[in-house]
Amino acid sequence: MNKVFIIGRLTRDPEARTTASGISVTAFSVAVNRRVNREETDFLNIVAWRSLADSCAKYLVRGQQVAVAGEIRTRTYDAKDGTKRTVTEIQAEDVEFLAKPASVPNQAPPRQDEHPKPGKNDFAAEMDGLLVDDEEQPF
Repeated sequence: MNKVFIIGRLTRDPEARTTASGISVTAFSVAVNRRVNREETDFLNIVAWRSLADSCAKYLVRGQQVAVAGEIRTRTYDAKDGTKRTVTEIQAEDVEFLAKPASVPNQAPPRQDEHPKPGKNDFAAEMDGLLVDDEEQPF
């Protein structure tokens, strides 16, 4: 089984583009603190496709907290200098928009016909009051 769940903060604004066949793709990076040693951080590359990519590009900003569910993908490509490169990234299946940084004004939430899908509960609303700062954890 290949399933990943992470919660972290965007390290940069999302980069949106469109493939030659017209499919939307958005890439961003998320900083995730390690569970055991909170002083260590992993920087994970995330890729979202189609309508999820459009929503991420429109509503996410640098510093915003997100919850991402997806799977790990590894791919190789030939760089411009002729060397082979390997990239490991998370292909997002679901992205929940959590806390924005204090310096960003509130934007309108996604419409119901956009992501998240109708009938799904909003992760942030479900977890309201349950999410605590990592520093407040007793372990």
